Amino acid sequence: MASSSSFLLSAAVVALLVVAGSCGSALTFRVGEGSSPTNLALETNGAISEVSIKEKGAMDWSDDLKESPANTWTFNSKERIKGPISVRFSVKNGGYRVVDDIIPAGFQPGSVYKTGVQI
Repeated sequence: MASSSSFLLSAAVVALLVVAGSCGSALTFRVGEGSSPTNLALETNGAISEVSIKEKGAMDWSDDLKESPANTWTFNSKERIKGPISVRFSVKNGGYRVVDDIIPAGFQPGSVYKTGVQI
């Protein structure tokens, strides 16, 4: 009887650890209300830093994004921003993450795009 109780307790602990480990929410990017074909404001639901974007067909990352209050990053261009747009950023637990083609061409203010990155 004691061994089956120990087994059940162990199974319950493992199940709890699996559930607790998967409780993090996925990072999302929301296109801010001030966005237009030449300006992009990205609002996030988590703390990230050093945000860069790469437009469709670009060879290099644009490091021109400026951080604003409330986890918002803005990019202003003289020309139309070409989507889909990839986003590169640094996360709190270290390292960079890249989310390819997360913001589509013809993005609209208020649109939300979910990444697979857990925060």
